[in-house]
Amino acid sequence: VETPKMRRAARILGHLAPEGRPVGVAQLSGSAKQSTKRGAATSRGSYQFWLPIQTRWKDNDNYQHVNNAEYLSYFDTVINTYLVRNCGLHLIETPTIGLCVESHVKYYQPITFPDVIDAGLRVAQMGSSSVRYEVGVFNQGDDTPAAEGHFVHVFVDRSSRAKADVPHRIREGLDKLRAC
Repeated sequence: VETPKMRRAARILGHLAPEGRPVGVAQLSGSAKQSTKRGAATSRGSYQFWLPIQTRWKDNDNYQHVNNAEYLSYFDTVINTYLVRNCGLHLIETPTIGLCVESHVKYYQPITFPDVIDAGLRVAQMGSSSVRYEVGVFNQGDDTPAAEGHFVHVFVDRSSRAKADVPHRIREGLDKLRAC
């Protein structure tokens, strides 16, 4: 389903003429149409914590949409904001910290500056020393994500970088975000 925001983004990107018809793009065949569907995108109801994030001028690239690398910054921001606000993480003093060892993003539609996005967060898995977060990036007002993915922290001792258990206070806070 094409939304007005998607049409606006396509127009900005030069994919649509002002009247809304494709520019220099042939009509998609049935098989090509299949590959552009969203697949198993999640909805807003799948996430337990929300953080509005203002896109910045520098986030846009030469294609006039937010560059793919910026999405990981949004993931990092929503995760660490939650850890600081709800789990007692002190960015300078906490002796055990989480380091990102894996990340993945799946893109569905572009976002552009000056959009404000909503970043949704949930915890998919938590082991003794690692956490797998899932993040959805939504244009404000949209029910389906512009992008979604995951981010894995492995907890380590700040000084030695030796693997460590997820601290009790962090575990308690993250338990509130467990995906049902």
